[in-house]
Amino acid sequence: MAGSEDGPGQQPELDEDEAAYCRRWGAQHAGARELAALYSPVAGALIADFLSGLVHWGADTWGSVELPIVGKAFIRPFREHHIDPTAITRHDFIETNGDNCLVTLLPLLNMAYKFHTQSPEALEQLYPWECFVFCLIIFGTFTNQIHKWSHTYFGLPRWVILLQDWHVILPRKHHRIHHVSPHETYFCITTGWLNYPLEKIGFWRRLEDLIQALTGEKPRADDMKWAQKIK
Repeated sequence: MAGSEDGPGQQPELDEDEAAYCRRWGAQHAGARELAALYSPVAGALIADFLSGLVHWGADTWGSVELPIVGKAFIRPFREHHIDPTAITRHDFIETNGDNCLVTLLPLLNMAYKFHTQSPEALEQLYPWECFVFCLIIFGTFTNQIHKWSHTYFGLPRWVILLQDWHVILPRKHHRIHHVSPHETYFCITTGWLNYPLEKIGFWRRLEDLIQALTGEKPRADDMKWAQKIK
């Protein structure tokens, strides 16, 4: 019997029939691996969209420009964007994408290192996961660029307009919904795929109610203060 001579704590070795059976089901199943490879890029784009919404919602809804360090560096651009939505279109490539590139650089370097050092067999096993991570990184890196394009109505390359029309990236008409005061919905700005389902289940509203109940802070109080300034 396979594994009869294994020592304590050791995993028994599988004979050929048992190994073949394991490959027929579970994560090692050929069909399961193929499906994972097909859907992992979509999952990466979805997670990137959700993270863009989470950051956008947090900066739009909470905090103040007067906060030390993060106020002027992080929250101020979000307040400015609601007052002057086209300001982002006047930012160059580095100003638009530089911060996100710094965040995603290390994961990309780590991926390149693994592809350089791992065996083909190991890479085959990692392929669905790396596809997920790669799409998450690429969509995350260019979220601000995609957001900028959603506010650009003249001179966009034809391929960008096609991606918007096919809803591969955030469409311009779709993003207008967020810019209706008081800016309380449709926060996801990478693909926009999650905006409708999150709105239908009241995700952001429920989260705001919970935080307000715990802290007493009113959502978007600082944002409304800046929007109402006349001098």
